[in-house]
Amino acid sequence: MLRGKLQLICAMLIFGTIGIFVRYIPLPSSVIVFARGCIGALFLLPFLFLKKEGSSKVFTSKKFPLLLLSGAVLGGNWILLFEAYRYTTISTATACYYLAPMIVLLASPLVLGEKLTAKKILCVLAALGGAILVSGVIQGGLPSAKEGAGIVFGLGAAVLYAGVILLNRKLKDIPSYTKTTVQLVSAAFVVLPYILLTVDLSALKVTFSSGVGLFVVGVVHTGLAYLPYFRSFRVLPAQTAAIFSYIDPVAAIFLSALVLQEMPDLFGILGAVLILGSALISELPIGKKESPN
Repeated sequence: MLRGKLQLICAMLIFGTIGIFVRYIPLPSSVIVFARGCIGALFLLPFLFLKKEGSSKVFTSKKFPLLLLSGAVLGGNWILLFEAYRYTTISTATACYYLAPMIVLLASPLVLGEKLTAKKILCVLAALGGAILVSGVIQGGLPSAKEGAGIVFGLGAAVLYAGVILLNRKLKDIPSYTKTTVQLVSAAFVVLPYILLTVDLSALKVTFSSGVGLFVVGVVHTGLAYLPYFRSFRVLPAQTAAIFSYIDPVAAIFLSALVLQEMPDLFGILGAVLILGSALISELPIGKKESPN
């Protein structure tokens, strides 16, 4: 289980940097999602063939429709999150997005049959409070119409992100490279009709800088990040994955401080401590020894 936790932490640290890249790619969110899925899948294809995971069996599996659905949900999640980045600040969008673990926590006993403990509930509540502190929304007033739209997009992305976590727990027996590649392709092509209906493709201009941004988002934030992310679901309970996902907003706020010189205030530092502390405490055995996984 330790390896799964390290894989998830690695993925969360990479995800924490994506908002900055997306903000500076002057293309519609749906186009970024399509490029992200295609580039990520192409990056993984050589590894898929080298690993020889028996991919052909997956296409005839009863779980293949569920696999396609999980990719579609992932694509919708990306669109809403990227829209949130455009309408509000990265920190506020991230805070709204990370209501997802609360949704997972409440749904996992019903959907996955995982036991809901008082410790898990307290840790997620503490992490949620930390995310709110990190976002800086406590210091602000009522949101403007644009800000409100960003919050709504962020909350919608949270619902779909919770769906991704829950669906992937049901797909844990599918080989990692195969699962990740199929999900990325599905995520890309589920938005293709939306692009054709809403985007004037003839007006799109991909500059060198935006091309580099798309490549980084596709390879680093997708191909390299989603592989350990989906692998971790094979061994980690959904509730554990949900709590550890709060590392993402901490990475985002500290990267902003390092790269953009946006230093966190006392609330931001306290929020980061709450997030990391709750992730750690949630996995410490208290009282009875937990059975090994």
